[in-house]
Parts: sequence; structure tokens; C-alpha cells
Amino acid sequence: MNANIEKLYQQWRDAQPLNETLQRRIDQSFMIDFNYNSNNLEGNTLTYGQTKMLLLFGKVTGTALMRDLEEMKAHNVGLELMKIEALDRERPLSESFIRELNRTILAGDFYKVSSDGSYKYKIHTGIYKTRPNSVITPSGEVFDYASPEETPAMMGELVAWYNGAAQALHPIEQAVVFHYRYIRIHPFEDGNGRIARLLVNYILYRHGYPMVVIPTADRRKYLNALGECDSITGKEPYNGANATIEQIQPFLDFLKFYIERKLTFAKDLLEGKIGDILETDKKDTVPTNDLLNDPVKLGVKLGVKLGVNQITILKYILSNNHITTKELAQNIKISETAIYHNIKKLRNLGVLERVGSDKTGHWQVNL
Repeated sequence: MNANIEKLYQQWRDAQPLNETLQRRIDQSFMIDFNYNSNNLEGNTLTYGQTKMLLLFGKVTGTALMRDLEEMKAHNVGLELMKIEALDRERPLSESFIRELNRTILAGDFYKVSSDGSYKYKIHTGIYKTRPNSVITPSGEVFDYASPEETPAMMGELVAWYNGAAQALHPIEQAVVFHYRYIRIHPFEDGNGRIARLLVNYILYRHGYPMVVIPTADRRKYLNALGECDSITGKEPYNGANATIEQIQPFLDFLKFYIERKLTFAKDLLEGKIGDILETDKKDTVPTNDLLNDPVKLGVKLGVKLGVNQITILKYILSNNHITTKELAQNIKISETAIYHNIKKLRNLGVLERVGSDKTGHWQVNL
């Protein structure tokens, strides 16, 4: 493992326990940063400021989707459950806890609308998937996760591995391998990315490391690191669900960067070199909606001018990231063909992308 990480980790351990006031400030800052970023990575539309208001004061300003509010609050409950479970070092990780975590962060069962808007289907939380799930790669290929029939056995093997053979690995390697294998199984119909990041921190926290945040601004780097590992392990879910640490070096390097940065941040904080305890700069100085209301400023930021229909599409998607092309056409009063054409341009510019499959995924606006 990186010698600097080991040195910083030892300094962090030597500083424990922190004084109560500092620990409370660190916990509060992480609560806001982690909940905001992990949910925003999956398309939650709450801003950093709204997340902070909601978690600290139980209310928000501005407009917000009810589902996003519910999931943000529920995700914070899941974070606290994870911390309690991680500190009980006598209790092994269990599938029942992972299922409980999924049920908790998604705030119970709910309905989703298919991408074409033709039907609704129910998401059953806390149980393994009953439908196949997949993702469309940037090249347009379908990348399948483990089938519903394979999932129970693969999850049993993953948890058994973590409670047994994984303990021979360095804690950071345990976290990296667990995250990657878990994502290749994708055991639930929704919430898999959030569960994976919670369980990475479960492993780090259990071993005395400070917990880490993957910023939503680095989403593309995050997916690219996982994609590099996919190209090494191949498309077969079984091989991905049994990947070795050697096969997923790109993701190990990716996560080590954030862990080293967090330990450096903690060291500087303890030495009084940092006054502001916030790790991420998400103070909503230029909200996305403000950019969309100022085409000139938006054009400068993107280096290209967007058309009226393209900006309108982005506004509707920000209000409902599960909106269908049919619904967009009806709301904007242009043809579905025109919607497809404008979405294609937005995707080529990197302003818009599809997260997950066409049927069960959602839109992500990148400004």
C-alpha cells in the first residue's frame, strides 16, 4: 500500500479520540457531503444547499421533487445504520443487513415509469432483483449484470468472501474489491451505487479510516475507472463477481486517491491549517437552473451555444430525470424525432447522459 497513506493513517489513529466539538463538526460535514454527492451521482436533483437545509433543519427552499426529498432523508438514516453496524466488530457482515440497507435508503417500495412512458412498474426494495438489469456503455453496447437467478448465490459468495478470505487483504483493497464485485452483481432493482459506496465506507470505518466522498463532479472519472476494470475482467458477470485485486488496479488507484486526499485533509485540519471544515465546494454559487436561464453565461461555460429546445429539454429533465421522450415531446410541443435529434446533440456534447438502461435508468445533466 502507498507509504504516504500508511503514514497519514497512523497519524490519524494517533490523534484519536478527537475532542467532542471537532468530532461533531467532522461528522456533520461528512453527513452533508456524503449524502449530497452519493445521491447526486444517481440523479437526485437536490442542490448542496437544499441537502444541508433538509438534513440540518428538516426543510428546503426552492422547488424539489418529493421522491428526492424522501430518498435524501432515508439515505442519511442508512448512513447512520451503516456506522453502527461497522463499529460492531463482533458481528460479521450479512446479506440481511445489506437488504435492510437497500430498503432503508430507498424509503420503501415505489413505482417507476418505463422510459417510453407506456407503463409503470413497482420497485421492490430490500429483496434481490426479479428482473434482469444492464447498462448501455458509451460505445452503445449492452453490458449485463448478474441474472436474477444467479444473484442470490453470488451475493452469498461475496459476503462469505468478505467475512473470510478478504481479511487477508489490506482494508483499502477489501473496500475496492467488494465495491467492484458488488456492482458487477447489481443485486437490487435500484440503489446499487449508493449501497456500494455505503459499504466501501463500512469497511473503511470498521478499520479506523476516515470515510470518503466521491464527488459528483468526478462522476465520469468514477465510471471510467470501473469501465477500465470491466474491459479487463470481461463481460461475463461471474468473472466480474470474482475479480481479483490485480484485475481492478484502475479502480484501486482511483479510490486510493480519495483516501489519501481525505487523510491529508484530516491531517491539515488537525494541525490547524484548514479553517473551513467543508471538503467539497458545493455552495450553489452558480446553480444549474441559473445557467439555463442565462444562455450567454451557459454558452461561455460550454464553449457552444445551445438552442431553445435543447435548453428547455434540460430544464424538464432537471425537474424529472425519469421523464420520457414522449412526455418531452408533449410538453415542448415538438415531434419525438426532434426530441431524439436534440438529445443526441446534448449527449455528444457531454451535457446529457443516460445512467442505467433505457428502461430503468434516468437522465443526468452535466453542466
